[in-house]
Amino acid sequence: MPENTNDDWEESRDERSHAMVPATPRDVAHIMVGSFILVFLFAFAVLGLVARAPVMTGIAVVAAIAVVIDIVLAIRRQRRGRSEEAG
Repeated sequence: MPENTNDDWEESRDERSHAMVPATPRDVAHIMVGSFILVFLFAFAVLGLVARAPVMTGIAVVAAIAVVIDIVLAIRRQRRGRSEEAG
């Protein structure tokens, strides 16, 4: 398996040998929970299309867009590395 070639940051360790990475638990939770929710929103959108329920499809699409925006913002916070929250 090839090694990670990402030279943007290097994992360092604090005085207690804990890994210090540019991600906070909040960002990781937003990404993981958001991905989980997207699966169900996709299923609701498909169900709405099959059942010819445009309101249900519309709500699922709008909610999916909001979740994608939240995930993108969490990724940007994570990559920026400057967070108010201790991780």
